[in-house]
Amino acid sequence: MPESYFPILLLLLIVGALASLILYLSRIIGPHEMTDAKAQPFESGIPAATPHHGSLSIRFYIIAMIFILFDIEVVFLYPWAVLFRRLGLFGFVEVVIFLGILTVGLAYAWRKGGLEWE
Repeated sequence: MPESYFPILLLLLIVGALASLILYLSRIIGPHEMTDAKAQPFESGIPAATPHHGSLSIRFYIIAMIFILFDIEVVFLYPWAVLFRRLGLFGFVEVVIFLGILTVGLAYAWRKGGLEWE
């Protein structure tokens, strides 16, 4: 049995060595000086129109986390939809419970003002 895991161990060792080599070479070969162009804020290929003053509001981060949470959870509906007929009533009840939990979470975030943008 342990002999069957040897190719996996060998692959992990090769991948780890290759990743370490690439990181080491980029550290050695790569440029290290900071230029004015590198110090400028840059987003989506467009230079900033206004100077950046301070950090963003905490609301931005809360809404982003809520979006990511619900976006990832909705991805779990795809496998259920693919296997809908094979899962039968049990699968349907499970998805209703899952969506109920998501709905309660959304209602909680809404009630606490997590979705308000001012």
